[in-house]
Amino acid sequence: MDNIKNDHYYLNRIKSDISFIVKHMKNVDLQELNDNEILLDSMLFRMIQISESAKRLSADYKDANRNLPWDEISGLRNRIVHDYGNVDLNIIFDTLKNDIPDLLVQLDHAETDTNESSI
Repeated sequence: MDNIKNDHYYLNRIKSDISFIVKHMKNVDLQELNDNEILLDSMLFRMIQISESAKRLSADYKDANRNLPWDEISGLRNRIVHDYGNVDLNIIFDTLKNDIPDLLVQLDHAETDTNESSI
């Protein structure tokens, strides 16, 4: 079984993590996220995983897709990991409900653009 870790591999991991977040945050409000420690930890873990996978994307891919928020993805990961107790839950909730689903759309557009340019 091949486990080639290239841009395609990491993009699929990012999309999988995003899909997980979207699925499990669908009907969740801020209070439920705050009250459900397991859900919150799971969402934060997935956000960290998205950042870790994004870090492993090639410079060429990131340069070709400068419209994607690479610095914000990395910055949020650093905030979660290094300042866990002081992370603003309102920002996390907004990111989970709005920015993360938008990121999936942006990644899909980037992939479509890349596929069209290689034809």
